[in-house]
Amino acid sequence: MSVVWAATSPESGVFRPVERRSEAQGLSDRFNDLRARGQGYLEVRSPNREFPVLILAFREDHAVVHLVSDTGRMSLLGGDGSVPAGAEVEVPIVDDLAVFTGNFVLHTDQAWELVRHFTQTRATGPLGEWCEL
Repeated sequence: MSVVWAATSPESGVFRPVERRSEAQGLSDRFNDLRARGQGYLEVRSPNREFPVLILAFREDHAVVHLVSDTGRMSLLGGDGSVPAGAEVEVPIVDDLAVFTGNFVLHTDQAWELVRHFTQTRATGPLGEWCEL
């Protein structure tokens, strides 16, 4: 199944906003390269729709997932309990580190599974509880 995505460059560590269209394996390969680097940021959508866009930002074992459901509408996925609610974690958002509380942090492996589910089904509903920003 094809997906459209943009991601951090594994070589430079800088986000490249140029979208690529590939099979899901191309996205998976980029994620694996970034995972080996320890952090990354990626945006994923269906090739035939501008929205929704799922965003995965991670650093080591901590990740956050955003959903852009329409122009100007963004939500943040609730955390999976892997980090205490009051704890703070930094993950890269585009090219800068941003702080999130444990309320919105997932384990990176869990977050990646959610992105894979999205690429296969195009569904965002069963991913978890969304908090609109």
